[in-house]
Amino acid sequence: MASSIFKLRSLFQTLQHFSTTTTPLCNPNSLTLLKTEKNPERILQVCRQSASLTPDSHIVFSIAISKLAALKEFSTIRAFIHEILKNRPELLRNNKFIAHAIVCYGRCGLLKDAFDLFDQMSELGVAHNVKTLNALLFSCMLVNRFDEVKRVYLTFPLKYGVKMNADIYNTLIKAFGESGRWDLGFRLIDEMVRRRVKPNATTFGTLIAGLYKEERFEEVGKVLELMKEHGFPIGIGMCNTRIQCLCKLKRTDEAKELLNGLLLSGMKANSITYRNLVHGYCKEGKMDKAKDLFEEMVKNGFKPDSDCYFTLVSIMCKGGEFEEALKVCKQSMEKGWVPSFSTMKMLVVGLAKGLMVQEARELVGQMKERFPENAHMWGEVKEIMSKSEDA
Repeated sequence: MASSIFKLRSLFQTLQHFSTTTTPLCNPNSLTLLKTEKNPERILQVCRQSASLTPDSHIVFSIAISKLAALKEFSTIRAFIHEILKNRPELLRNNKFIAHAIVCYGRCGLLKDAFDLFDQMSELGVAHNVKTLNALLFSCMLVNRFDEVKRVYLTFPLKYGVKMNADIYNTLIKAFGESGRWDLGFRLIDEMVRRRVKPNATTFGTLIAGLYKEERFEEVGKVLELMKEHGFPIGIGMCNTRIQCLCKLKRTDEAKELLNGLLLSGMKANSITYRNLVHGYCKEGKMDKAKDLFEEMVKNGFKPDSDCYFTLVSIMCKGGEFEEALKVCKQSMEKGWVPSFSTMKMLVVGLAKGLMVQEARELVGQMKERFPENAHMWGEVKEIMSKSEDA
């Protein structure tokens, strides 16, 4: 317990020290180290080295809590949050930090603490509002306590004087759906109408995604009709949701047919449309179709994002298409997007074993130049390349 308190104080002092900085919010190298580090003391050291990290940075706060949770330092998590609330009153000027802390409690499985913090808001001089109520519902969903979702929904708005809005209803649709009751989504939309709360794109998108997940395709049509009734245009955003859902079900050919129909109707696709389809074909192992779509995407003037490149490189490597993967990887790196170490290792080893040792060496050299701090990770790969060269 003493060591936990020491670590807590040390971490808080570090964060407090950096709270006056005007440096940009996040140092990418420090965040990368923080995410991969497992030693608590080293985590603190990384925090000290990054003068931009502050306790009200949601990224840093989340990572710190996640690390403590992985170490099962639950008492330290409680003390850490209490300490920040006590010593950083400026964080209480809005509900953002409290809402985030409630969600963090949920992620750690500390649902009682999430409820306690919500209850204590009045004592802290902070009014309950839709953000914190939504955070509490989300925490209940994270730990699959759908009974608590129902209790909060039925009693808390009246008890704490919080007026329901679209965000809360959207979380409820998601939560009840995760419990297997997507049918309740239709009832909740009816309730929204009765209470004069206007559904938004997320309302319909969440319900559609859930129905696709359960393969209840006929009911998807009902949602589309509901959208028309509420004067919601079915634009490319909603179509992308449908395409993504079909791709997740490994029904990418159907998703492509849906796209073709949309194009014939005069609707224009965007980069997200193509990205979803490329991902879908990659995951189904239909690499020829994935590559054709990727080329079509570029030809039509759309810019693939980093994840699109990374997925292609990874799937090509797994399929043994190392030369093709190298071409795509080079295109990605020219844009400053470098795939993960595991993907790069797979590519380098594949090239070396395929007698493209020189290309493999050049790739390793580029990686060492870009990320000198990770140079030691390529030792094993160098041995494999040497063996391939000697063979």
